[in-house]
Amino acid sequence: MPTIFIGMSSIFHDTIAAVSTAPGSAGIAIVRLSGPQSLSITDSLIECCGDPPSLRPGGTFLHGRIVSDGAEVDEAIVLIFRAPHSYTRDDVVEIQGHGGRAAAERLLQAVLDAGARMAEPGEFTRRAFLNGRIDLLQAEAVADLIRARSDRAAAAAVEQLEGRLSAQLDALYDHLMAAAADLEASLDFDEGELPPSVLENTVRRLRESEQEIGALLDTWEEGHLLRDGARVVIAGQPNVGKSTLMNRLLGRERSIVTHLPGTTRDTIEETLVLGGIQMRLIDTAGLRDSSCLVEQQGVTRATDSIEQADLVLYLLDASRSVTEADRSQLEALKPEGTVVVQNKCDLLSGKVEPPDNRFETVTCSAAEDTGIDRVRDALKARLGQQDTPPHAVISERHRALLAGAHKLIEDARKLAQQDDALLVPAADMLRAALDMLGTITGRTYTTELLDTIFSRFCIGK
Repeated sequence: MPTIFIGMSSIFHDTIAAVSTAPGSAGIAIVRLSGPQSLSITDSLIECCGDPPSLRPGGTFLHGRIVSDGAEVDEAIVLIFRAPHSYTRDDVVEIQGHGGRAAAERLLQAVLDAGARMAEPGEFTRRAFLNGRIDLLQAEAVADLIRARSDRAAAAAVEQLEGRLSAQLDALYDHLMAAAADLEASLDFDEGELPPSVLENTVRRLRESEQEIGALLDTWEEGHLLRDGARVVIAGQPNVGKSTLMNRLLGRERSIVTHLPGTTRDTIEETLVLGGIQMRLIDTAGLRDSSCLVEQQGVTRATDSIEQADLVLYLLDASRSVTEADRSQLEALKPEGTVVVQNKCDLLSGKVEPPDNRFETVTCSAAEDTGIDRVRDALKARLGQQDTPPHAVISERHRALLAGAHKLIEDARKLAQQDDALLVPAADMLRAALDMLGTITGRTYTTELLDTIFSRFCIGK
């Protein structure tokens, strides 16, 4: 991580401001300022008893009237955070006024008129990173926490914000650095004079680094589900109860249900949270050949949704024999990504036999609202990871860099094992791998990388 913040200084010379609370009706609205003029700008706006903000210590607050151009803007509470003990490690002031869009905009405009600059998206957190308060992984965790749609996603983001994933990556970086140093030292030996133990130790360290990266890469799927939500597609032939099941899982009437086959012509998406995982539940058109152009397009969209799904709930009508069309569809599905749901079991008096032992199968009657808990339990078991506590997990950006570093380390190890003459390209590969690992935490970064990451943030954070 770059060490930029030193003592009480800051690399920033301007003062930024933004509304840090969500728009709309609320009890309060907070305008946040960060930068060297935060306190003096606030001095120029507030009328209060006692000392002005610039003469008060950090960690205190005061009450007063915000006045701009002789007109009262709002009554407010002002919180003072002095550098380096603030979110950005600059002087920070938070002005808490009355909630509501108009009141917040009036308060912000008064601050901007007094000399502050409008903050860019994520600029407060970007300053926290550049001033050395947090690393890039922790900065990304802030955005993940804000966007979290489930308790489990929020808990994972908090773990990352507290530095658990950073500690893992830092330890991995140091371990690989030691291996790279050993390899660099080996270059000082003439060909054929290098003691075997030196290379053996280096190769061992490289293998350990590969294993550590592999363990981190294994967390990507969970991270994808937590951050993006799982795509759960309800598929099957027409009139097997897909829309009814969709409504039962959601607990409300979202999809139109009739006795006519082919009622659903388009994909219908809704959000559902089960087992701590946000799911995008997708109801699809019945899979059949049709001469109707609209229905054909619906079937095409259903097929595309199945291909992109994290999990498919494939519905069968338990009251009738499995059709050849169903068998053909099941043949194209992966058992690890599919749960077969035998619906309409209320129409049978006997035991329902599973159609294909390769697939997990549950039974229910969506019309009678029986067995729906079994479907929910199957979803949670496949996607909810209930047996493990929430923990920090890697994102797509991290996965790409880790996979690249893993390949470079693997190739460097193989070269080092082949011939002493190949140690120079092996050392070059390890340097490149270290750069990749450093880019994850922010030890190394470019302006373009920071622009990409912080553009995902809201203004005011």
